[in-house]
Amino acid sequence: MHNKNKTILNMIKGQPVDHTPVWFMRQAGRSQPEYRKLKEKYSLFEITHQPELCAYVTHLPVDNYNTDAAVLYKDIMTPLQPIGVDVEIKSGIGPVIHNPIKSLSDVEKLQDIDPKRDVPYVLNTIKLLTTEKLNVPLIGFTGAPFTLASYMIEGGPSKNYNFTKAMMYSDEETWFALMDHLVNISISYVAAQIEAGAELIQVFDSWVGALNEQDYEYYIKPAMNKLISGIKTQYNVPVILFGVGASHLVNQWNSLPIDVLGLDWRLSIKEASDLNITKTLQGNLDPSLLLAPWDVIEGRLKDILDQGMNYGQHIFNLGHGVFPEVKPETLRKVTEFVHNYTQR
Repeated sequence: MHNKNKTILNMIKGQPVDHTPVWFMRQAGRSQPEYRKLKEKYSLFEITHQPELCAYVTHLPVDNYNTDAAVLYKDIMTPLQPIGVDVEIKSGIGPVIHNPIKSLSDVEKLQDIDPKRDVPYVLNTIKLLTTEKLNVPLIGFTGAPFTLASYMIEGGPSKNYNFTKAMMYSDEETWFALMDHLVNISISYVAAQIEAGAELIQVFDSWVGALNEQDYEYYIKPAMNKLISGIKTQYNVPVILFGVGASHLVNQWNSLPIDVLGLDWRLSIKEASDLNITKTLQGNLDPSLLLAPWDVIEGRLKDILDQGMNYGQHIFNLGHGVFPEVKPETLRKVTEFVHNYTQR
């Protein structure tokens, strides 16, 4: 593909760029009318299992908003089904797991993953996107061990992760066995995505902010080190780490072998910079602001972009995912503003 827009990759490498790159978490999906129309006919599961359809959904925001990266449309639960997790995506609830992990024997029953055999539709979607149509890098992703484990232990979404923490604190053998298993399947899963053509990987540790720094360092960090090193020793592909409500963990994250540290809206780029963070920073407009009047949005964008340009290596994103009520027009306008305001 000639003239591929590599702004995001160049920014991470510290090379000159024309503008600050932009993409949005959950940019493909519920806020897009084209997607909502598809959802009248197909479930999320059915869309992700049809590469042509899934590639279309992944591509849509790049066409509609002119973003500098595409993010693969799929769910973090995708690799869990093949390893023996009985997961169902329930509308309005999220993932519900019918065989939660309660003991070491439950962990020992989990299978390994063979992505070519188990999730060929994911790899075929990536191949379709990267060989044919996409003129921006494709971001593949995986859930991080803690976040995946929290669903597997709680049996679904949770507000306080009591069962997850209880296992962590009271049964370290089972906890660390589960972490290890999730690291191994995640490395295989990510490797297959990269080999199919993904040029960046984001690790979503969405719920790890529920832990304090001391517990993170002891119970989680060894697994994260193993996961990210496992990807980086095989492939020269940038890894982005993101979580919500995890500002207190940024120093821990900064010492992991990641390339990009994703911030939610609670910690500003300047504050992260003052903490001597050394990674490329990604973020971090509060997604709720996308429902504000444009002059309010613009003021916040300038503030974030000024801090980002001052910091040097910055990818513009939201502090969490786009939600359904956001107008596509707003996202298009945000991308355009970021590109124009940061023109180098």
